[in-house]
Amino acid sequence: VVRRHLLQRYEHQPFISCLAGFYSCRWKRYQRRRTEPGKCCCKTVNYLRINTDVGFCIGTAFCFSLVFLYMWGEAKNDYNNFDWYNYGNLGFWFLWSLVLLIVAAILFMYIALLLVLAMCLLAEGQQLYLHWSHKIGTFLVLGFSVTALFILSVLWGDQWKTVRLSFQITAPYLHIGAITIMVLLSWPVALHAIRADKKVVQVIIVGPYLAILLFLFLIPLGMYSPCIREMGTLGPKPALIGHRGAPMLAPENTEMSFQKTIEHGGDGLETDVTISYDGIPFLMHDSTLRRTTNIKEVYPNDTAQNAALFSWDTLQELNAGTWFLKDKPFSCMGSLSRADQNQAMNQSIYKLSNFLRLADSQNKVVIFDLYRPPEKHPYRNSWINRTLEVILNESGIRPHLVLWLENDMRSFVQSVAPGFQQTMGSKAPVEDLLMDNIVKLNLAYTEMSSEDIRKYAEANITTNFYVVNEPWLFSLAWCSGAHSVTTNAVHTLKNLSQPLFLMTPQQYNIMWILTDLTSVLLISLIFAL
Repeated sequence: VVRRHLLQRYEHQPFISCLAGFYSCRWKRYQRRRTEPGKCCCKTVNYLRINTDVGFCIGTAFCFSLVFLYMWGEAKNDYNNFDWYNYGNLGFWFLWSLVLLIVAAILFMYIALLLVLAMCLLAEGQQLYLHWSHKIGTFLVLGFSVTALFILSVLWGDQWKTVRLSFQITAPYLHIGAITIMVLLSWPVALHAIRADKKVVQVIIVGPYLAILLFLFLIPLGMYSPCIREMGTLGPKPALIGHRGAPMLAPENTEMSFQKTIEHGGDGLETDVTISYDGIPFLMHDSTLRRTTNIKEVYPNDTAQNAALFSWDTLQELNAGTWFLKDKPFSCMGSLSRADQNQAMNQSIYKLSNFLRLADSQNKVVIFDLYRPPEKHPYRNSWINRTLEVILNESGIRPHLVLWLENDMRSFVQSVAPGFQQTMGSKAPVEDLLMDNIVKLNLAYTEMSSEDIRKYAEANITTNFYVVNEPWLFSLAWCSGAHSVTTNAVHTLKNLSQPLFLMTPQQYNIMWILTDLTSVLLISLIFAL
């Protein structure tokens, strides 16, 4: 009897030993205590309490890390904005967005592995002795995810609108992923339910599982995606307007950048216009010259000065391209050829008149944000008049190629340049837009709505969305009926021949039904075994 007891006590169990070793750092050749899954008695109260507490902590950390990873993964379209925001606060350029994504992915994989180990140990009737280092790791994941979600919600709340839009594309595939997880969970659920002593315990274990499963089976009934549509109903591909040119291929707002947009088949050019102290409109997005020129080397004492307070002669002394090769503002830029590197290094600040001549010669529409000069600037009160002089008298661009966005003095602009395409930067009632002769809306992509697009299109008002860089977001704009998008990635979006997630309702129904039937079959087999 003693010999048999010792052999049973020291029986080699490599699978459980590995699980316990990775999870609780207890590398033993035998199992000290075991509670059969589903068994419930007074001796297992402490077992249930400990396992419930540990499981709740790991499960909570897993959920928050999953939400943050999904949110930040879908935020890739705006990584450049995030990095630019940090540059403005920290004073140096770094791809913080990519670092945050890598950290989020590592923490999620860590907590997911802990969750899998915990589920396997529970299935073997083990108590969850979580090692102190994993406890610290769990709270680190939870704290990081909650803090990151809170900070991003406060500083960048519109990102939740991006998440909401992404569901219109990813929902069918998230549904399949959720069903797959439920199939995997059916093993420990079935093990605990079948070995339970009482019917009440079985109902408590199986009931919530089946309720969640039924909800997942039926959720596609309320799912909507503009990319699930009948054959032949897809509208034309949206036109591509280069955002400050092609800033992934060349320094933004330079001649090279706009040339790259034209080379890759862009349909229009977008830029930002500032007026120099002596009245020369030039292209510059930032209020200072610090980020996109070498002013720190040429005029180190003037790095914080407003760009509009420099004369044009001074601006011409600056290099507007070397920063691009040094900072690499996009994580997916790729490598430039030697010729492109040399060209980028020799870029200068671009004059508005030259920009307009280039657009006119290539028959490209232009749209630009016009910045009012600061106080005490000679052209602070005549900035629009001066810009119109350049457009109408100096550049020679055909008026119909100009999408006029500035709302100040719109009536005056229409009287002197009736050929401009009047463009509004916000949504408004159709009647008000028609009264102001608006023919196009220029909206942030977070305001994308297929219903609004259709409503405005019926009044012959087209829509342009900015800034759309990711293929999934461009696919959503295409399916929703957008007329054009402003993008940093003309070179990649131009190659899309159709939306990425386009399918017919019949194809989606087949996918939905097959997923549900396959999962029911697998879950039934697991419970039967």
